Amino acid sequence: MRKRAIFAVLTAAAALGGLTAPAAYADETVGDIQINGVAVNGGKDIVVGTADTTITASVTATDPSGIWDADFHLWRGSDPDNPDGFITPDQNTTPADCVAASSTTSTCSKTFTFEPNWWLTNADAGTWKVGVHVSAEDDSWAVRDAYTTTRVQRHSTLTVNAGPEPVASGKTLTVTGKLSRANWDTGAYAGYTAQPVKLQFRKAGTSTYSTVKTVNTSSTGGLTATVTASTDGYWRWSFAGTTTTPAVSAAGDYVDVQ
Repeated sequence: MRKRAIFAVLTAAAALGGLTAPAAYADETVGDIQINGVAVNGGKDIVVGTADTTITASVTATDPSGIWDADFHLWRGSDPDNPDGFITPDQNTTPADCVAASSTTSTCSKTFTFEPNWWLTNADAGTWKVGVHVSAEDDSWAVRDAYTTTRVQRHSTLTVNAGPEPVASGKTLTVTGKLSRANWDTGAYAGYTAQPVKLQFRKAGTSTYSTVKTVNTSSTGGLTATVTASTDGYWRWSFAGTTTTPAVSAAGDYVDVQ
């Protein structure tokens, strides 16, 4: 598998064909242009598994002359002129796709494709700042270094198995499972270790899960808990998520208590 060391790191990005290091940016407005809002992936976290994931970034802006074009970039660090990481949109989305809502207001979009088998690494998971540059038909323009933020996360999975099935009332029920997440360095899923995961139960005929206990995952992401069986219902594991990994709940495993 070919893998760039860390595409998101500025020095690596500058070395790639067709990409250059970012020029100096600063919040600035020239003319009457106004940025009304920026959305990345519809406001949701960017969750990537082991296959390519494409998302859209969009900006809505207004200018008396109309909106002409827009561009975006994601970056990390404290200095936008010297970022620790820098990600640009897909090259085939130049110029932006701008849709006019009126003669003065448009929403312009570009796509970003996250490629775990090519450049994305585990170190890229986390929070990124979103920079935007919008241009009007009369050459007015506006730049914002960090209009908003977005999170790039490693897709997670969670399994559950409760047994024995059926089980006699008052007997011990063992609930197992595994929390895994995408490993972008290897292109496979691996156990997420030392994470608190809630064991939850939903009584048959009801719609709400209640937490019974919390268990930390093992060195392989495994989960095991024992409970006393008392009534029919569904057992599941539920993980609250972290900045690098989204929340996930297993589908409930029904157990018949006799």
